[in-house]
Amino acid sequence: MKDAVGASAGGEAAFVDFQDVWLAYSDELEASSNFAVEDINLRTTDGEFIAIVGPSGCGKSTFMKLATGLKRPTRGRIRIDGNAVSGPLKIVGMAFQAPTLLPWRSTIDNVLLPLEIVEPYRSQFRARREEFAQRARQLLGTVGLAGYEDKFPWELSGGMQQRASICRALIHQPKMLLLDEPFASLDAFTREELWNVLRDLWTLQRFNVILVTHDLREAAYLADTIYVMSKGPGRIVARRPVDLPRPRDLEITYSKPFADLVLELREQIGAIRKH
Repeated sequence: MKDAVGASAGGEAAFVDFQDVWLAYSDELEASSNFAVEDINLRTTDGEFIAIVGPSGCGKSTFMKLATGLKRPTRGRIRIDGNAVSGPLKIVGMAFQAPTLLPWRSTIDNVLLPLEIVEPYRSQFRARREEFAQRARQLLGTVGLAGYEDKFPWELSGGMQQRASICRALIHQPKMLLLDEPFASLDAFTREELWNVLRDLWTLQRFNVILVTHDLREAAYLADTIYVMSKGPGRIVARRPVDLPRPRDLEITYSKPFADLVLELREQIGAIRKH
């Protein structure tokens, strides 16, 4: 396992750039040196797929809040796509463990929701609705939901709902997709199916991805680079480039290099939990 480093691969310009980032959730906590994350240094190249893993309570979700601009660092600096982060980012799409689809809206209307509320699409939505709906139908078709556009969430399986949730996160063509345990609630077979859905979408569009997951196999299968966080206060203690060739299919998960990588990550996190 390689030590945590700040430089992105090959010295390329960073898309995500965390420089000496610390976060305390209040002035009182800062005064008592009670930080949720500390000394975070991380840089990704444009189009890179990274995964964040670590024990429960290590600050993975806090990292996501910082990366989206929902929280500003107590110390340090964050730049995304060359710009300092000073508030919520419009170039980000997000999907969570629970699909959170609105039950009174059809699948396509759930997918279209960001275009109704995010500028510059909001002011154009009525005039361009059919164009946007066509974009949504194409995206739904890409993830295997053609024919389900008019179904309601309660008519879809959990895996279908999560596919729709990913489409909703991507409908406004964000430069970065943030995924917080997106497949954790699904059965193993459906989870692996959605790994491939996400793999194919990323291969096609090459948006930047930050995946937070407890599933080490998921991280190894999908990511270019895996970052390991310590117990709270969360620090990045290791950066592990994934050397497995692309394109990857599920057969690789039965190979020795894959198993060795997952074991390496498991041992790293096991050691963290003991200290």
